[in-house]
Amino acid sequence: MEKRAILAAVLMAGLLILYQTLFAPSPPPPAPVQAPVESKPAPPPSPPVAVPRRVEPPRAIPQRTVVVEAPLFRAAIGSDGGKLQEWTLHYRGDKPMVLPGALGPAGLVVQRPGAGSERVTFDVKEQPLALGPARPRGELLLAGQDAFGLKVTEAFQFHAEGFHVELALRAENHQAVPQAVELLLPWSTLKKWPDDQKEQFQGQRPTRVVRLSRGEVHRDELAKVADLSEQGTWIGFESEWYIAALVPLTPDFKLTTSAEADGTVQIALRATPPPLAPGQAWEGRALLYVGPKEHDRLKALGVGLEQAIHFGHLLWILPMEWIAVPILWLMNFLYRQVPNYGIAIIVLTVITRILFYPLTLKSMASMKGMQALQPQINALRAKHQKDPQRLQRETMELYRKHKVNPMGGCLPMVVQIPIFYALYVVFSLAVELQNAVFLCFGTIFHTALWICDLAEQDPTYILPILMGISMFVQQKMTPTVGDPRQAKIMLIMPVVFTYMFLYLPAGLVLYWFVSNVLQILQQYYTNRRGRAAKAAG
Repeated sequence: MEKRAILAAVLMAGLLILYQTLFAPSPPPPAPVQAPVESKPAPPPSPPVAVPRRVEPPRAIPQRTVVVEAPLFRAAIGSDGGKLQEWTLHYRGDKPMVLPGALGPAGLVVQRPGAGSERVTFDVKEQPLALGPARPRGELLLAGQDAFGLKVTEAFQFHAEGFHVELALRAENHQAVPQAVELLLPWSTLKKWPDDQKEQFQGQRPTRVVRLSRGEVHRDELAKVADLSEQGTWIGFESEWYIAALVPLTPDFKLTTSAEADGTVQIALRATPPPLAPGQAWEGRALLYVGPKEHDRLKALGVGLEQAIHFGHLLWILPMEWIAVPILWLMNFLYRQVPNYGIAIIVLTVITRILFYPLTLKSMASMKGMQALQPQINALRAKHQKDPQRLQRETMELYRKHKVNPMGGCLPMVVQIPIFYALYVVFSLAVELQNAVFLCFGTIFHTALWICDLAEQDPTYILPILMGISMFVQQKMTPTVGDPRQAKIMLIMPVVFTYMFLYLPAGLVLYWFVSNVLQILQQYYTNRRGRAAKAAG
């Protein structure tokens, strides 16, 4: 999450606490002793590796491209190393995730000591592959041989309803001498994009390298990427909403990163099999995911890729994932019932208000009690203005006598702050909200009318203004405690919040506006019930 977003959220939570306070309601067991293991003879040494001689390719292989069409993507695989030349998501519009020369893979690369790198040219039938309900899976097999007699095959398995591709690699030594080789699956991006090259959609450009190794997620800004080679679970390029991830499925792979001299950053899976004797083969498997960071979809892969979604912590203590993931699940569940994310957010707001209504009621009652005692508190202040300690004792005695908790108006709101912050995180990171419309009446002069993308700010600023008005009304209806002059100063709070919400996602502003409206209705009902009880008494 961007630093300015975190700062905005923390500031928002702090202001909310201030506003509501003043105006609103055993050691591990020892390791078991292992029995002595019988000594076994050492394995025979690997055969010496000689420099293989070059062999002539059997025939010239023409360059071909195979197109794969599926409901969720369109792919194009080239015979030059099995390079992914195109990967366009059919996800809330067409979104290209591969940009030639700027972002994408380089195909399968074979490296050997003293002979440099070579991209294998494969033989493949130029026959389109179409996937759908009648054909949920499809495989594309590429086979070729490098200049040293190493036969390489690469099998792609595509899934109609997924953004992932399963890769199966096989390398077989057809030379009369052993060969030591490394196989590389690289993916690269520009470290700094040209100023005149704009993103075709928000999140297209990666901003960080993210990897899961030794059970921890590590993130590096592109400008700070250094050479690295280690065992790990997965590695990828990420933005806030999208990721291109490489996942090893067999143990011979390592995760690597490097900053290249041409201004690009490269990540890769590097396989280093043991030297291959004549006729010996090596096999490895990997997985490629290029798509949106949908939590449920990433978790279904079973490789921990859902940890690429950075929910963060509240005050570096509470992991927001504990609260944000259930909220995200509930929002998507509501969307499946009413296929409009704007309506789903409104229903989610109503549910939240119902759950917190007892706390809100308690806060309102405490604020009213404080308001009723305000004249007596002011009298004590005037009487003991030169004796602060006695003023404090007699004020607390007054609270105890009337059974009023001075923190009763604040504590219920403190309990709700993690929920509010989790909602902010969800609405900021949920890629599901991208291009999700609420009330969209088209565009005029390239300006959307009205909310055509819940993940973007409201271009008309109508919703933030309505939110500010609702906050002002709520503030005027809330029992006032404390210094009246301070209360007048705090009337600026709706203006401050309105300014902050101008540039936040429309989904978050919608939640806050609806929450304020429900709070106003609750306050009106409470005040009316209080007046009726007073009249009856």
